[in-house]
Amino acid sequence: MRWSERFSRRPRLPEGGWPAQRVLITGASGGIGQALVDELAAAGAQLLISGRRVEALEATAARHPDRIIALPADLTQAEERQHLVAAARQANCTMLINAAGANRVALFTEGSDAEIEQLVALNLTATLQLTRALLPQLMAARHGWVINLGSTFGTLGYPGQVGYCATKFALRGFSQALRRELADTRVRVLHVSPRATRTAMNAPEVEAMNAALGNAMDSPAQVAQAVRHAVERGRPEAQLGGPERLFVRLNALLPGVVDHALARQLPVIRRFVTRPDEVGPGDTL
Repeated sequence: MRWSERFSRRPRLPEGGWPAQRVLITGASGGIGQALVDELAAAGAQLLISGRRVEALEATAARHPDRIIALPADLTQAEERQHLVAAARQANCTMLINAAGANRVALFTEGSDAEIEQLVALNLTATLQLTRALLPQLMAARHGWVINLGSTFGTLGYPGQVGYCATKFALRGFSQALRRELADTRVRVLHVSPRATRTAMNAPEVEAMNAALGNAMDSPAQVAQAVRHAVERGRPEAQLGGPERLFVRLNALLPGVVDHALARQLPVIRRFVTRPDEVGPGDTL
């Protein structure tokens, strides 16, 4: 078989479909992670779900009692992460969906070093550590999957989201490199880039800023459905939103054009993300 033929064949969901899947979903106590639980449980998958908010996690599990095992965990804590890995082994999980994450919308000069450390620890470090711990199990499976929930801001640097962009750019690079490293194994890696999404993680100012800028926003259910379809079609990458796909390509080819476009948005962005005691030259409130 020629190289081009081998790698043009997309690995789709294996025979048996979702009912044959044993899936670990992190970040399942809210937002996109919670929507993924509902989407995949409805499709017939068996799920091990994890999140930091115990009550929300238990309420999610209660909606699908025959299909879900819930295990609260803070992935940034090594001991809790190890317990989750042990549970995933016992449940014979063959698919890992890394949906845990946090956002930070603020100017980079605001906040503290601790906030940056927490953002990197959850969005990146814990995700890499959990994935590495589970890889031997996924590689031993007939069909293994690693699915990483990234962001459009993992390809497009955006004002007011510098720290978040840094973690999501890194997650995208991790996904791409891991996919290529595992190309001769039975593990497939999918990276999904949602655009702006309406979740409880968003502060009211973020919702207002997106409205002022005319940014389209998806519901968590729409993102979850897109993830399911991407797996079923065997896609290695999925960028949500037509305008966002175009903007990402433009940013890759002509970043200066995007620089100018975002510079025009900067006064609006600053108006919503700047704290009153952090106003500087050129800022408006």
